[in-house]
Amino acid sequence: MATARVDYVAPWWTYWLHNFPHFNFFFQSVDNTFKPEEASYQQSIISLACVGAVGLGLSLFVMTVYLVCSCCCRKDVDEDIKRPQTCCVTWAAIITGLIICSAVGVGFYGNSETNDGVYQLTYSLYNANHTLGGINNLVIGSVGNVETGLNQHLERLDEIFSTRSDYLQALRFMQLMVNNVIRELTALPGIDKTNVDLAAIADQTAFIEYYRWLIYLLLLILDLVICLAMCLAMARYSQCLLITIMGFVVLSLILSWASLGAGTATAVVTSDFCVSPDKFIVNQTKDFLTADVAHYYLFCSPNLPNPFQQSLTICQRSLTTMQIQIQGLLQFSVPVFPTAERDLLGIQRLLNSTEFSLHQLTALLDCRGLHKDYLDALMGVCYDGVEGLLYLSLFSLLAACALSAMLCAIFRVWTLMGSREKEYDDIDEEDPFNPQARRLSYNPRRSNTHSFCSFTSSLGSQATLHPPTPSASNVMPPPEYMNQSMLFGGTPRYENVPLIGRGSPPPSYSPSMRTTYLSMTEAQIRHFGTDFQV
Repeated sequence: MATARVDYVAPWWTYWLHNFPHFNFFFQSVDNTFKPEEASYQQSIISLACVGAVGLGLSLFVMTVYLVCSCCCRKDVDEDIKRPQTCCVTWAAIITGLIICSAVGVGFYGNSETNDGVYQLTYSLYNANHTLGGINNLVIGSVGNVETGLNQHLERLDEIFSTRSDYLQALRFMQLMVNNVIRELTALPGIDKTNVDLAAIADQTAFIEYYRWLIYLLLLILDLVICLAMCLAMARYSQCLLITIMGFVVLSLILSWASLGAGTATAVVTSDFCVSPDKFIVNQTKDFLTADVAHYYLFCSPNLPNPFQQSLTICQRSLTTMQIQIQGLLQFSVPVFPTAERDLLGIQRLLNSTEFSLHQLTALLDCRGLHKDYLDALMGVCYDGVEGLLYLSLFSLLAACALSAMLCAIFRVWTLMGSREKEYDDIDEEDPFNPQARRLSYNPRRSNTHSFCSFTSSLGSQATLHPPTPSASNVMPPPEYMNQSMLFGGTPRYENVPLIGRGSPPPSYSPSMRTTYLSMTEAQIRHFGTDFQV
């Protein structure tokens, strides 16, 4: 069953990229035809790659203006205003992180698509290289068999049949057929150069693609790590981690804009080739392939004649004629010249092997095999490859813009954290409401001081007993602030700050604390003195 013929049609996005303006270094319009060897076209591609540098400069300028305005226009704001501002900045950083994660997903897809397209290209090149290598080997093997093997046998038969002019005439005719086969086989296109070029292109393309895929993979992982580290730094309020993240954000920002420029230039160059690949290939192969041979493989149309058909037909007829001559000589000359049988059978074997190689060569020279490899290569590059480059360019653009916003948000969060730490540092260490002063005011020697609450509870259970009089030599008087905290809290953990005699404002008393204070007995007042009297 015959398969339907598939024609190549360039996708719409290649035409869109092909119509991008091409300018040289002097901002002069350049023809967008794919001509990589021309200096003007190379300058236009470099100009397209500089788009990333322009974007990087604009983003750095905008961030610089924002940072300068943020530093110069800072004002002291109330806590009620500062807290919503911190919340807004935090949410802005989180939203930019989510945008980066979405862009990373787009980047992974684009990287995979580009890699698939390039793999299909290299696979088709290697397959075509194998086909051309097989053609080359068949041609060399057939010519070698005819030149060396047949000529040796014909020289020996010429000596054997020296007395028979009719047999010598048959040998001369066979020699003419051998020359025809050699001439037609050597007239085939220069396969050697084509074979080397395809192998070199495939190897170089695979090498470049491996490192391109690896670099993009590392960039995608770096963006993910930046998002995770940012969430961790904001959760832990770590200024050192935020500073480290800002450094990596700047690095990723530079790489994103660079990848945008490189990806855009590569996509445009590839689209210029994909719009009209046949013309470029014909121009590149004109030194060793004729135009009819190039068109035969590029289009593989039934209306185009096979340029090898005439040569293959001549070779086939020559081999068939030699087979007939050998059959006649085996039938009539062997009874007269028995020694000629060995050489005649050797010629017959060589003719059979050469004819078999000629059939293989005819199948390999057919346009359908190489044309299929050509179409597969174009589909891989112009469809999957260029599409993947577009997704990678979209990733680079989204990541660059989001990283710029993230850098501004992280810097704002860092300044707010710094202002909060500064407010904490401005607190007087002598302030009793400072937590640090509370820790410093604690003395382990006072942990065993007799508790007022425990003493009052013992008074409640043993009303007749009075508190023992402490000895002045070995017992220190209980501190006033400890007595006050024990009185109003029942435990020293509620208030551990010396408030009495320090000029600090009195604490707010709850109703239960006031009831406890008013219920003090005469014995308790004598024991604690007049510290708590109002």
